[in-house]
Amino acid sequence: MSKRIFTLIALLAIAASMMTGCQQKQTEIKIAILAPLSGAVPTFGESTRDGALLAIDEWNAKGGVLGLKIVPVVEDSQCSADPAVNAANKVIDVDKVHYIIGEVCSSASIPMSLIANEKHVVQISPTSTNAQVTLNADGSVKPYTFRACFIDPFQGTVGAKFALGNLGAKKAFILFDQGNDYVRGLAEAFEAAFTAGGGEIVGKETYVKEDTDFSAILAKVSEANPDMVYLPDYYNIINLVTAQAKEKGITAPFMGGDGWDSTDLDRAAADGGYFTNHYSEQDTRPIVQDWLQNYGEKYKKADGTAKVPDALATLAYDATNLMLAAIEKAGVDDPEKVKDALAGLTWEGVSGRITFDQNHNPIKAAVILQVKDGEIKYVATVAP
Repeated sequence: MSKRIFTLIALLAIAASMMTGCQQKQTEIKIAILAPLSGAVPTFGESTRDGALLAIDEWNAKGGVLGLKIVPVVEDSQCSADPAVNAANKVIDVDKVHYIIGEVCSSASIPMSLIANEKHVVQISPTSTNAQVTLNADGSVKPYTFRACFIDPFQGTVGAKFALGNLGAKKAFILFDQGNDYVRGLAEAFEAAFTAGGGEIVGKETYVKEDTDFSAILAKVSEANPDMVYLPDYYNIINLVTAQAKEKGITAPFMGGDGWDSTDLDRAAADGGYFTNHYSEQDTRPIVQDWLQNYGEKYKKADGTAKVPDALATLAYDATNLMLAAIEKAGVDDPEKVKDALAGLTWEGVSGRITFDQNHNPIKAAVILQVKDGEIKYVATVAP
């Protein structure tokens, strides 16, 4: 066989292979779910994963999105920067995902967002409330990053207004973890709104997430005798601080943010406290009641009774629905077009009717809940 004929045959083989590849039809679309399944707040990750998976199951039962089966890719991002970065790089570079649901914590979502935007992957965080999740250092919006929850300035402001108006508080003491973006953001927003409303901050103390003995700073709280204490941290810290506060005889009510919302919150220790949150199971809207029923049927407690979805599960469900609705609206598996579709989307979610502002933050309401007699009770709704 001549060299010329051999070359021609080789070129024809390559062309045939390329045509075969082009004819292969896409049958599935991958959605990554990055959540803390280990580390300090695993219940947050479990709720987030379960809420997102239920949304995917519902879409698949109706034929998927764009006629494609939705395949979840779940990774443990541990609510921490380095594991979150590793998880993001893995799902993007190895699993080839174009869309990420996550992370839960702002301290993980912020570094993750840098990767998502660099690699043109659409990211929506269900619960990261720090403003810097969707904004660059210069204040410009990150084009590929969105969130399904309200932001810290709104949550902190709502908390301060409730403390001033509903609780009649004039003096507040703030406790916060300086190294946690989420906690610091809420504390700063609360302080600004509380003082602007005529309140006085009679003390501020910081701690680190590894602390377990809060007796020294609680002694300062007791001495200052505030009308309320603002503690915007996660449930594991709330459990420790409020239990020790009760041991010291501190009767001022504690208040915090959505980080309190967990099945592992010590309700006896936190009794009498308040927190801002994204939805209430006591909401009578049909979409909420359907959500409660469907989640409860799919997920059970160890004793076989239905689980009640917390805000983490609810926001993950809403976030996943938003992402999939944006893909459907875009009409193509193309992150560039999906991000634009998401920015202009209006969606009726469990946590309320959602549209996005210019910074990719949802415009929606917040609720105030109280821990009382072993239950979480709805108190009020505050609209933006």
